[in-house]
Amino acid sequence: MPDFLVELFSEEIPARMQAQAALDLHRLTEAKLAALDLAGTGARTYVTPRRLALVIEGLPERQPDRVVEVKGPRVGAPDQAIAGFLRSAGLASLDQTEIRDTGKGNFHFAINRVAGQSIETALAQILVEVLDGFPWPKSMRWGGHSVRWVRPLHNILAILEREGAEPRVVPLAWALDRASATPSSLDANGVTYGHRFMAPARIEVTGIAAYPALLRAAKVVVDPVERKQMILAAGARLAAAEGLRVKPDDALLDEVAGLVEWPVVRMGRIEPRFMGLPGEVLTTSMRTHQKYFACETGDGKVAPFFIVVGNNETSDGGAQMVAGNERVLRARLSDAQFFWDLDRKSSLASRVEKLKERVFHAKLGSVHDKVERMVVLASVLVDFVPGAEMAAAQRAALLAKADLSSALVGEFPELQGIMGRYLALNDGEKPAIADAIARHYAPAGLNDATPSAPLDMVAALADKLDTLIGFFAIDEKPTGSKDPFALRRAALGVIRIVLDNGLRLPLLPVIRAGVALLTAQAPDAAAVEAGLLDFFADRLKVALREQGVRHDLVSAVFALGGEDDLVRLVARVRALQGFLGTDDGANLLVAYRRASKIVAIEEKKDGLAYRDAVDRAAFEQPEESALVEALDEIDRAARPLLLAEDFAGTMAQLARLRRPVDAFFERVTVNVAVPELRKNRLRLLAQIWMTLNRVADFSKIEG
Repeated sequence: MPDFLVELFSEEIPARMQAQAALDLHRLTEAKLAALDLAGTGARTYVTPRRLALVIEGLPERQPDRVVEVKGPRVGAPDQAIAGFLRSAGLASLDQTEIRDTGKGNFHFAINRVAGQSIETALAQILVEVLDGFPWPKSMRWGGHSVRWVRPLHNILAILEREGAEPRVVPLAWALDRASATPSSLDANGVTYGHRFMAPARIEVTGIAAYPALLRAAKVVVDPVERKQMILAAGARLAAAEGLRVKPDDALLDEVAGLVEWPVVRMGRIEPRFMGLPGEVLTTSMRTHQKYFACETGDGKVAPFFIVVGNNETSDGGAQMVAGNERVLRARLSDAQFFWDLDRKSSLASRVEKLKERVFHAKLGSVHDKVERMVVLASVLVDFVPGAEMAAAQRAALLAKADLSSALVGEFPELQGIMGRYLALNDGEKPAIADAIARHYAPAGLNDATPSAPLDMVAALADKLDTLIGFFAIDEKPTGSKDPFALRRAALGVIRIVLDNGLRLPLLPVIRAGVALLTAQAPDAAAVEAGLLDFFADRLKVALREQGVRHDLVSAVFALGGEDDLVRLVARVRALQGFLGTDDGANLLVAYRRASKIVAIEEKKDGLAYRDAVDRAAFEQPEESALVEALDEIDRAARPLLLAEDFAGTMAQLARLRRPVDAFFERVTVNVAVPELRKNRLRLLAQIWMTLNRVADFSKIEG
């Protein structure tokens, strides 16, 4: 079975696009092969800044022969329809068709037997389709060509290799000038090229297995995982020689590995005069602007060294490269030092007034307006966050955004909040207030830790809830995949803070307090409150789904209404899920559906609601008495358990309903001829689902 290698050799592919491009090349090629019954037994991809490669192993030699059937007109159809069918099917007469009974009459069928393509022919066709439709986020034309690629494409290596035989070039020709009078194409071949500077010569690829080694000899490491390992190992050695370690940064490692084909790792120094800058300023200057790895001491402090990764070995051992990078970093840090000195000349509190110059949203006012709303929300939130003190919470909310007016945040926007903490400490603010300023943006993503200190939680919740309330008030809600104001992330942040810290926070009073601050923007306050609670319900479903909790159970609990305590809601949902996972719970759900369906049908037919109390004196069978007694007993036992939030105990009580309910349905006929007896039994059935619905709306439960 042959193996196949394709390498697309181009100008530099942006690092951020490389991993997805490798996945897309694999996905598209394998999907098209599978559609032609030509799937291989395995595949792997390689990607560097200048090449995108795919190896597929164990391909079949040929596509299987196929029989293509085309249904034609009905037997006896007009001559014009028959002639059109024969012409489209490439047949000379009706004698070449088969007549079949389809159940709706006899029809003519054209039966075409198509010989399968060779693997070479199929691959050539597939690769042209892949190249034509490759989903680059951005692409370009070059040299007047009509086709597009991420960067100018210079060479296509495409070979097929059979065991014991020399590789053969796949007959691929990608047209570069199809629209011109003299079309030209880029033809596949059996060669590639080495490192741009150190080994740019043409390389004959003698075999697919030899491909990585041939390129390594030409100073190209095609496997991105191997390049990352080389960077990590070399950086660790250099740092260890100074008694340091490299600060872990997976995102930067991915990016840097996508910038080089042959990692050359060196260490540079930071001048001592810059080490008084906040550590985050140092690391951000190195990481964001220069793509350097920071070094740190054993206790996590930033050390006066950095790791830089180049793409070229030099005769001076990298001395000039290091000197150049140190010079560039020196200029960056000089600017940062100037801004840091400038920012400390004014207090953080004095910058609050400048927030009036910053627009938060045209309909929601300035950032200063937002801060004032955050102070009010913080005043409400302190009652529900143990350990939070009113004056400190208000102070933290007031100062939370003040660093947006600082010079350092203007230079390094990613340090907002962090610089606020440093400036607050410089002003003599309480450390807890300074920490709350730094943490009020958290959690910024799924992997970011949630705030856990009382003031941190209050500031973070006030910020996120104000954003949510404000944009819902002006009807700027997320739609479909569009969420320009990151409201889904804000809601998920609120949910994570509440659940991770077990906060008994009723959302509705806080939302109501926020909406009251925006009466001009939200004339229908009730609609905003209801919309936000529904939005939290949807986000909670997403958050719990990742933990294996069914979304319909969240809907079932939210449907009860009046539930805005997320901790209590989740406890109820988890107890419900555990209950439905038992035989008693599953059978009781079936009984609930049966009872509610019967009652709904009869109520619609009769135009009545059977919600009245049952007449116990009218019972004729012991199963009726047993069921109503069980319902009464379970209701009495469950009420205090629900009040005590013992949802597991409540579910255990509900499980006791299974036997009397099963016995009722086995032995009692509901729709009897006697009208009063029928009504009484329908009321008894209604009592079943009314009792269960005190725990959750079981009608919302799927499956």
